[in-house]
Amino acid sequence: MKLTFWREQLQLANTWTIARGSTNLFQVAMVELRGPDGLVGIGEASPISRYHESPATVEKFFQSVDATRLSFDDVPGSMAYLNALAPGNMSAKCALNIALLDGAGKRANKAIYDLLGLKFRENHHVTSFSIGIDTPEVIRKKVQQAEEFPVLKLKVGVPGEREIMAALREVAPKKPIRVDANEGWKTKEEALERLEWLAQDPLIQFVEQRMPQATPVKDLKWLKERSPLPLLADESYHTATDLKHCAECFHGVNVKLVKTGGVSAGFAALKAARDAGLKTMIGCMIETSVLISAAAHLAELCDFLDVDGNILTTNDPYAGVTSKGGILSFQNAVAKTGLRVTRIAAPPTETSAPSLATENV
Repeated sequence: MKLTFWREQLQLANTWTIARGSTNLFQVAMVELRGPDGLVGIGEASPISRYHESPATVEKFFQSVDATRLSFDDVPGSMAYLNALAPGNMSAKCALNIALLDGAGKRANKAIYDLLGLKFRENHHVTSFSIGIDTPEVIRKKVQQAEEFPVLKLKVGVPGEREIMAALREVAPKKPIRVDANEGWKTKEEALERLEWLAQDPLIQFVEQRMPQATPVKDLKWLKERSPLPLLADESYHTATDLKHCAECFHGVNVKLVKTGGVSAGFAALKAARDAGLKTMIGCMIETSVLISAAAHLAELCDFLDVDGNILTTNDPYAGVTSKGGILSFQNAVAKTGLRVTRIAAPPTETSAPSLATENV
């Protein structure tokens, strides 16, 4: 097996702001696995700075991988090897897991959703469209631009969030809204006050990660007991090992592939949550259609979907799942197996790591 990797720089259509910061550009790390027979699997890491990950840390992990230990014919064994290499590095492991499953699906002549026994229903899965924090004037423009999407997700957790919500409602008075505080409310009393305010709007579906991940369990349980709206965990739910905590403190969970370590771990995290009676959602970061399509393969395990990271950019170099009108579809995907993703732009210079490498080029 040969491993090559490179970066893609994604240009955002609008400045992206959440409670933790703003950006106009975002770099993702891509990886390709090529078997001795020429079969290729592609993967992507969209590293999250909150977890001290970056394109550089992803590439460092790729360089530590002995690609001869990886196989499209043994994805679980390959992941056991990767997980033993180093703790954390979830976005790097995510990229490699996706590439392994892409190759495995192609070898089996199946899409990944069929490889996992899930199927995929066309004209069924609805994704929300995310509106980042901005001035009321810009919020109104963003909401107008998102007119085709039936559900919106609004980032809050900063001063002026009431004005932000009011601006959204001026343009879209009747759309369902999902709210993401991104750990922006610091005390249980503050969070409850904000939840009671939001609950006055009957079209608010739920609120994501309303307080910091390190908030004491007693405070999270106190808030869950009093909340007038469903509460979903994001930063508090990484893998299925976090289930007990989240079942106590939340009504549902948001799984991100780069946070959980890929499609295999995402499958386990979503299934564990569903089995525990929690609502399930799959989310994303700023991503290309590689990661977004990977998430879409798990759509059948989700009550809610927020997989719009590719359409927030202007230069996605891949084509896979689409979301016209907010409806996920593989109907027009050229590729029929694996990830069902194809390259539509020439890649930048790649870096090879066929076995063990010591430094980045």
